Amino acid sequence: MRIVSLLPSATEILFALGFDHEIVGVSHECDFPVRARTKTQVIQSRIPKDITPGEIDRIVREYVSRGESLYAVDSEILEELAPDLIITQDLCHVCAASPDDLAMALSKFERRPEVLCLNPQDLRDVWRDILWVGEETKRTPRAEAIVEMIGERIGELEIMIDAIESRPRVVLLEWLQPFYVGGHWVPEMIGHAGGVDVIGKAGTPSFRVTEGEIVAAAPDVMIVAPCGYSKEQSRDEYLSLTFSPEWGNIPAVRNGRVYAVDANSYISRPSPRLVTGMEAMAKAIHPYVNVRAGAEAALLPIKPKMRSAQIATA
Repeated sequence: MRIVSLLPSATEILFALGFDHEIVGVSHECDFPVRARTKTQVIQSRIPKDITPGEIDRIVREYVSRGESLYAVDSEILEELAPDLIITQDLCHVCAASPDDLAMALSKFERRPEVLCLNPQDLRDVWRDILWVGEETKRTPRAEAIVEMIGERIGELEIMIDAIESRPRVVLLEWLQPFYVGGHWVPEMIGHAGGVDVIGKAGTPSFRVTEGEIVAAAPDVMIVAPCGYSKEQSRDEYLSLTFSPEWGNIPAVRNGRVYAVDANSYISRPSPRLVTGMEAMAKAIHPYVNVRAGAEAALLPIKPKMRSAQIATA
């Protein structure tokens, strides 16, 4: 079987299922595991590189308002690869190529490959998609083993969390310029990690919020995880911002409980590594819980002493 994956989460699932050699094409964002970077890229983003987050937001809005795609699928390369199966998504047309992008590329193919379109809205859907990909690729036992392992790790985490009475208030920022809070599976992840998402809504898309709304929510813990960013990029962008004096009154800011997380690996992508993201969140929300080294390494505290200069004076 020859497989092309047009989204990073599907690429991760396919590699976890053992399709090292069968994957022949990927998107420009498929970077995990490292072997994914050696595969032929069949899709490119129309968003210029090395522009600011604010410019990215502006360009995305312009494309969306015109009804234009942010991605280009190279139909010639795709046809040369002759895939039997293509996996795409219909969840976020800002994050990855859509079925419409693919349909245009396939319109002149003499032999049409099978297309699997994923559309996860919550954690249940993410685990279902792992099983679905396993079923479509005849790797059901391996897919079931992956989901079982995820369930065991969530169970271990819940046992630790159940022993703690407090449920801190949490805000996760999925974008900073402007502010967006995480949606879909993110509020559920926060719940499994022992917190309460005080703005985000489970099963619905992320949405824009104001600085005032974040201040009014008064989170005890703030997680900075812009979509597509590493923890270092997330920290650096947060530290580059200038906030109003009221920002310093947020409990999370006042008490030094603002954390950057590697969103690109553990939060934004609906893949098996979301369980590591939950463990990382648990460490941020309940610092004394014991989590795996990989989960703790995904978390980067934003030091209070680095924060003071960014609070604007009245």
